[in-house]
Amino acid sequence: MDLGLTNKTVLITGSTKGIGKAIALELAREGAIPLINGRKQEAVEQAIAEIKKELPNATVKAATADITNETERENLIRTFPQVDILINNMGIFEPMAYQDISDATWEKFFQVNVLSGNALAKHYLPQMLEQNFGRILFIASEEAIMPSGEMPQYSMSKTMNLSLAKSLSKLTRGSQVTVNTILPGSTLTEGVTEMLEAMYRDSNLPKEEWEQDFMVHHRPLSQIQRLIRPQEIGRFVAFVVSPFSPSFSGAALRMDGGLVPTIF
Repeated sequence: MDLGLTNKTVLITGSTKGIGKAIALELAREGAIPLINGRKQEAVEQAIAEIKKELPNATVKAATADITNETERENLIRTFPQVDILINNMGIFEPMAYQDISDATWEKFFQVNVLSGNALAKHYLPQMLEQNFGRILFIASEEAIMPSGEMPQYSMSKTMNLSLAKSLSKLTRGSQVTVNTILPGSTLTEGVTEMLEAMYRDSNLPKEEWEQDFMVHHRPLSQIQRLIRPQEIGRFVAFVVSPFSPSFSGAALRMDGGLVPTIF
């Protein structure tokens, strides 16, 4: 199915690996022009090379910048002053006990997971409204609506993503611009792989059983009882940001593998 994304310019923050890179790959497959964002030029170039290896005819551009740094973010905006689609994917997470979270850590998660994406939305939303087409998408988490208690600083920031997207969607009334959020469940990214390594490396459990054990003991409500693969998220995102999905507005779209036990 042609999703109508040919030549649409898409800025995907934090897209050198994990869900971000999977999104970039799927959008490139649909003929869009992904702007690969990361802090390090080497990582950005590596991600581009991997996408081009699979899709030799794709147009993929480097958008190297630490978007939490105001100067670098402004340089990025000057380089790419107009995009059709903004996907605020970049974020950090870390399991932490509540009593161990310092004020500086709370502020860091707020800056990285919320304010950096908000700054980009603040720039790109007006020009999307002017051209009467655009998509802004925040990548949140099931932690936004069902905090596990394992990382309250992360859950807080993801709930803020939902609120921000809903507020911004109110500004798009009557236009072909949409602002939404996707809530992936636990996904097998590089970061989660490292987390599993830290959790199980001193155990006697074989590596091939780590994922299943994690789901049984840490995500027992999951209906699929496996970690979601990044490419699954990428395919869903490609549809949500396409011209074929204009009726999603301010929506919190769950792709959590049945982890959230409520209907709404």
